[in-house]
Formats: sequence, structure tokens, C-alpha cells
Amino acid sequence: MSDSNMRLVGTPPDPNVQHRMERLRELGIREEPDPQFDALARRLADTAGAPYAMVNIISGQRQYFTGLYTRAESQTSAAMEAAQTAVSPGREMPKDHGFCPHVVARGLPLVLGDVCSYPRFTSNPVVDQIGIRSYMGAPLIDHTGLTLGTVCTVAPETQSWGRRELETIKGFATEVMELIHGRERQ
Repeated sequence: MSDSNMRLVGTPPDPNVQHRMERLRELGIREEPDPQFDALARRLADTAGAPYAMVNIISGQRQYFTGLYTRAESQTSAAMEAAQTAVSPGREMPKDHGFCPHVVARGLPLVLGDVCSYPRFTSNPVVDQIGIRSYMGAPLIDHTGLTLGTVCTVAPETQSWGRRELETIKGFATEVMELIHGRERQ
């Protein structure tokens, strides 16, 4: 594989990982399930019409879904067939898997109605191992300007997500940050 191809599929550099980890500690956000974030992930999945949604914090080595919702019964028959050989997402994932590290590095939302339409993402392990075909995520940006993680939703089939869904995911990111900053004030 050439150097240019490796850049396309690799996880982007993360120069703020130490600052992010310090800030997450200050805010009391740990790598553990959070019932408020689980509930928010469920609402996001319902709103987006997708079977999975997460509130994701990213450390130096992994991603942890402090908010997670999975809805296996909503899968279409084609997705259920693919899921028989795929792995269901759990609470944690290596940092080089998925699309959230790209959102954190960019500090911008990312909407991929069909991840296979983007060569830089087709070789991502979640495409083959979990069967993810669509992704929509937004950064969780602290009032200090630091990106703490993401709120995202994924599906095993392509989606026709557009401007309305982009605004929706950004609204959920704002809601997560309001919850986090509300806890900080307590």
C-alpha cells in the first residue's frame, strides 16, 4: 500500500488527546455507562431511524460509548442476514475503528449515507466486522473549544441523510454538551 493510501484509511492524528483526557476527568466523565447518555442515544436512534446510536468519548487508545443504544429488532432482512456474520457493537472499540476519530480530529460533523462511496472509509474495520453502511456524527465541543468526543448514529444499510439530519445530529451534540456543562455547574 502506498503512503498516500495509508493516509486515506488511517486514523487522523490526535494532538489534543492529553488535554481531552484531562478535561474529561475535570468534568467527571468516565469510561462507564451513563444512563442519561443511554437515554439520549435511544432518542437519537429513534429520531434517525437507525438501529444504533452512541455518545462516544475517545481516549489515547480506544473509544468508549458512555451512551449506547442498540435496536437489533429494527434491522431489515438484508441487514439481519449481514448481522449473522457481523459483530454487534459493544461499549468500547479500538481508536482506529469507525468514523468518530475523524469527527474529533476535524471538529466538524460527518454524514455518510453510504460509507462505501468514500474510499478512505471502505477499509475501516466496522464496515466488514460490524456491517456498518451509514454513519452520522457530530463533535462534542466543550466551551473551552476542545472536542471531547462525538454523538453518532450508524446503520447496516445505506441512508438518505441530508441537511435536516445534519441539523438533527448537531442538535443532539448541543444537548449532550448542555448535560455535561450542567453537571459541571453542580
